[in-house]
Amino acid sequence: MNLPNSITMSRIASVPLLIWALSPVFPWKHVSGAQEITASIIFILASITDGVDGYLARRRGQVTTLGILLDPLADKLLITTGYICLVSYTPSVVKAWIAVLVIGREFLVNGLRSIASNEGFTIEASEIGKLKTVLQIVSVTAAIMNHGWQTWNIYGFIFDWHLVAITAIYWMAIVSIISAVDYFVGFWKKIDTKSEIRRKRRSFVLSRKKKKILPGASGPQSANPLH
Repeated sequence: MNLPNSITMSRIASVPLLIWALSPVFPWKHVSGAQEITASIIFILASITDGVDGYLARRRGQVTTLGILLDPLADKLLITTGYICLVSYTPSVVKAWIAVLVIGREFLVNGLRSIASNEGFTIEASEIGKLKTVLQIVSVTAAIMNHGWQTWNIYGFIFDWHLVAITAIYWMAIVSIISAVDYFVGFWKKIDTKSEIRRKRRSFVLSRKKKKILPGASGPQSANPLH
């Protein structure tokens, strides 16, 4: 258990904390803004660890099988937990279909990556996928804050949490669909190439096998010994 993996584990450990902070049993929910700020801090700090653990693992040469397994798992747990909790916490902002879209997209991409791994290649994260992650973090944080405040008046500047949350969520939904299609197209092209190579190799192997000569067929071995 090295430092990068410990940071990844802390992201997993933050999931029940986030559920607690967004639940009705939060002890200070009657204090104005306490629940929203606590949940936002937990989510933002946990999201930051996503980049920190990967950077440290590469910098320190501590990329491990455990880290490769836990890192994407921790990401998916944190994001899906956030949206599922927000369906009941801020139903006017986060609709149920948004959570279904996010979870379904993650199932699809993980399935494609698993098949790709079995076929011997890796699907790298695209720039669209990275943009989707940023939009997810912004949308979850804004939706949490929107529960406590519609707007903030900062020295005359009106910051509209509701507008930011709605905009980020719907942009995230669009980018998630585009990202899923991009993953699928990249996977299909690669798997089609692998299948073509496999067919050619199979054809080459079969062509090396000797053909069996049927009894009575013409050829050197079937010549009549009486002649």
